[in-house]
Amino acid sequence: MTSRYAQLLFTPAVQEHQTRHASRRNYAAMSQGPARADSLTRAETEFIAGMDSFYLASTGSTGWPYVQHRGGPPGFLRVLDEQTLGFADFRGNRQYITTGNLDTDDRVSLFLMDYPARRRLKVLGRARTAGTEEWPSTASPLLPDGYSAVVERIVLISVEAYDWNCPQHIQPRLTPAELGEALGPVRERMAALEEENARLKQALAAGKAPGREH
Repeated sequence: MTSRYAQLLFTPAVQEHQTRHASRRNYAAMSQGPARADSLTRAETEFIAGMDSFYLASTGSTGWPYVQHRGGPPGFLRVLDEQTLGFADFRGNRQYITTGNLDTDDRVSLFLMDYPARRRLKVLGRARTAGTEEWPSTASPLLPDGYSAVVERIVLISVEAYDWNCPQHIQPRLTPAELGEALGPVRERMAALEEENARLKQALAAGKAPGREH
């Protein structure tokens, strides 16, 4: 956990609960760093590059939080520099709740989950949006090739802080592509066994003992 993440989220009320449950001593030193925005490192950049979805939280004018799923081809969420993320926002159900929330509060939280590896990354930042025609040079690298969804806007997020979580309680899950890759050796072994079984059947049908020459 970065010190900036702790500074933003370990409010007095949170610290009170940490004290009550005897975890405050472990977390107290984490908020002692400088009060400046975090910079993404190679580890975060590589992790984000492989993501095909994430969850985006915002807060509306009523004070209620809202969480929205965002998906696309792997790498559609991109690290533009060490403190900026960007993605093409594809057309969905046209409720525009997140878009409207950002008009009154630009603070967002991103939750990125890698189920097979049981890893998760949380990012706090400030988001701003514009149409592709307003930011043509920025939008161009964010438009995925060969993806047919309609791009309604470009979203840029200035990173404020991030945190990696531990893997406990994360149940591994695989996408169809990941499952196919994982089962590749099993399928190859099954094919070899079926071939061997067919050979043995032919040998028995011909009256030959398996593995012997007549």
